[in-house]
Amino acid sequence: MPDNSTATTGKTPVDFWFDPLCPWAWMTSRWMLEVEKVRDVEVRWHVMSLSVLNEDRLDELPEEYRELLEMGWGPVRVVVAAQQKHGDDVVGPLYTALGTRFHNQGEGATREAVVAALQDVGLPAELADFADSDAYDTELRASHKEGIDKVGQDVGTPVIAVPGADGEQIAFFGPVVTPAPKGEDAAKLWDGTLLVASIPGFYEIKRTRTQGPIFD
Repeated sequence: MPDNSTATTGKTPVDFWFDPLCPWAWMTSRWMLEVEKVRDVEVRWHVMSLSVLNEDRLDELPEEYRELLEMGWGPVRVVVAAQQKHGDDVVGPLYTALGTRFHNQGEGATREAVVAALQDVGLPAELADFADSDAYDTELRASHKEGIDKVGQDVGTPVIAVPGADGEQIAFFGPVVTPAPKGEDAAKLWDGTLLVASIPGFYEIKRTRTQGPIFD
């Protein structure tokens, strides 16, 4: 279980599981950073992995998506290695650096982009070597499992866990949104998320996406 140390600061703790490869998780994460500006909230960042999530159903997936999942092992492994060697506080900044390069700047999840992102946040470039190493896969899988155990198997990334009516965490996939709301719009979406989390038995609102991620 994540620790509840942020509760002692008076801020609402929000646990957020992401895969750096996912553009929709990236959009939601940028919304959560906006929420931190307008509500008394503190985000705690965790890795989940689309590669782990789908590893038992690869035969069912299109070849293009299988290739993406194979590539996806690298960035999450690097984030977990950085966390293990340099502490939890590096996870959020490194995710921001990776996502900015992967998505906003269109560099993709290349080794060059990973190395540059590590350098952006003052971490050793050598951490990029862990992209091809299973040295911390046990920790990666544990982080992934923690998020999935909260929300269930039939979801993707992102997963957020917020306080429910009784203070216990309620986890959801999403919200999926584009572009990332800012200012009062970010606050309203956050307030709505807490509201639905407070309703026993609430599970899902969904509609077909008609627009791709808008990176700004």
